[in-house]
Amino acid sequence: MENFVQQLKSLSSRVEKIRENIHTEEATKTSLIMPFIQILGYDIFNPEELVPEFVADVGIKKGEKIDYAIMHGNDPVILIEAKSVNEILTKHDSQLFRYFGTTKAKFAILTNGIEYNFFTDLEEQNRMDQKPFFTFNILELRDNHILEIAKFRKSHFDITNVLTTASELKYTNEIKQLLGREWENPSDELIKFILNDVYQGVKTKKVIDNFREIIKKSLNQFISEKVNDKLQKALNTSDDKPIEQTKNEVAATEQIQEDKQAPQDLIETTEEEIEGYVLIKLILKDHIQSNRVFYRDNKSYFNVLLDDNIRKWVCRLGFNSSNKYIQLNDENKTSYKLNSVDEIMYYKENIIDVAKQYN
Repeated sequence: MENFVQQLKSLSSRVEKIRENIHTEEATKTSLIMPFIQILGYDIFNPEELVPEFVADVGIKKGEKIDYAIMHGNDPVILIEAKSVNEILTKHDSQLFRYFGTTKAKFAILTNGIEYNFFTDLEEQNRMDQKPFFTFNILELRDNHILEIAKFRKSHFDITNVLTTASELKYTNEIKQLLGREWENPSDELIKFILNDVYQGVKTKKVIDNFREIIKKSLNQFISEKVNDKLQKALNTSDDKPIEQTKNEVAATEQIQEDKQAPQDLIETTEEEIEGYVLIKLILKDHIQSNRVFYRDNKSYFNVLLDDNIRKWVCRLGFNSSNKYIQLNDENKTSYKLNSVDEIMYYKENIIDVAKQYN
């Protein structure tokens, strides 16, 4: 599994580098999609495993072709329809919909090499659902994405197992998308629901609009506080130290910054950086005494180090722009792109290895 995860991450980095140089569907297939199929463990040059231009007759139309079919024996089990990297996938759902009903395949993938939409027939047997049960973006991989992708590896692929989880996954994703939309722009219905318990006046359009930003801000603060509480509770449990002591350590390192870095008013330690620091401290808890882990912030990046010694820095977090990253103090000073703080967990073992060199 570890090798599979690393292969996916490497593909993600590669796609990021070459995507601007890809302009056709064929280039998308060769450079982006076929490498993904290889990572799943299929021999792309063996027609017993992967058939390009798979023929799927549709009604009176004969010779209709699907870009790829992953085979099991003589039958296709996964159909793959490829589009150019610059195309929007929703425009092509109907084409794959026609293909699905003419084969024995239980899964279909629509992709442009960056976005991948997985379909099956949850709502009506042998008829492809209108909505995918699983989607992911290769440039924004998360742990839960990797776990689902892993189910489609040749060595682990089990139709019954995937179908069993597909229904829950589909509705979980739809609920998450709904919550995401409400998070970004709370709807009038959600605002009214919340105001029923906190505002006794008439919920006019003006009142609802006035509360929209307040509710949005409250949702953000609530989630942020929950994440911090969970991380600090886990850290506290492992160290047998009160949370207040952890807070005091953070305050102490902030005071050290004031003494060592000037002008301090130009440096802003963000909540996201503190979350990253707490997460790294949690990662190291079974290998390094927590009272050895410090941080120092500066204008360019956020340092996590041991013994408050800048020569013993473990990693640097670059959270000051939209291009987030973590740089490890390994032999090559390796950097990895991050889409969110929780993706630091992808590099757990790397962080531990770096920190252990200072034992």
